[in-house]
Amino acid sequence: MFVPEVRHFVPTISIVGDDFCYPYLVDLVVKKNTGFLGTHIDVLDDNGILLLQVDGSFWHLKKKRTMHNSIGLPIITMRRKGETSDDSDLLYTIQKTRCFQLKTELKVFLASNLTGEICDFRVIGSYVSHSCKVYKGDTLITEVKERFKLESLRKERFEARIYPGVDYAFIMSLLVILNEIDS
Repeated sequence: MFVPEVRHFVPTISIVGDDFCYPYLVDLVVKKNTGFLGTHIDVLDDNGILLLQVDGSFWHLKKKRTMHNSIGLPIITMRRKGETSDDSDLLYTIQKTRCFQLKTELKVFLASNLTGEICDFRVIGSYVSHSCKVYKGDTLITEVKERFKLESLRKERFEARIYPGVDYAFIMSLLVILNEIDS
């Protein structure tokens, strides 16, 4: 079993909220179930405790995904650019670097980044192969690896290793968007 090592004075990367930042390394299990009506994602800790859920429908005209906390309260909604109901609610935007490449590379710009010249985060990898990395500058802050083999045609599991002080709800929202782009 993984025993977290608490690091003191770890700089916090809080985008969604401080409640989603731990001062130690966290391994999360992500379970994705795709059905006829849409996709459902559960995010669990090492002990199998539910931390987040993401739902969304394929048939909704404005493809959106809503992330809920463990008790079902909505914490973030992910939408295509330009479909937000209020720009003041915007946390970040994402830009795909190139159309044709083996690995997807996403540039993430926080809402506070007014110039948009240098991205705040980069996501490199592929959701489909369950292998990607998230960087803040040149610093690795998250790794995603396949943990389990494909269970069936509609269920997948993989592991996301979140580094100390990093907002895991923010990271999971990036992975949901990467999934949308890759599929």
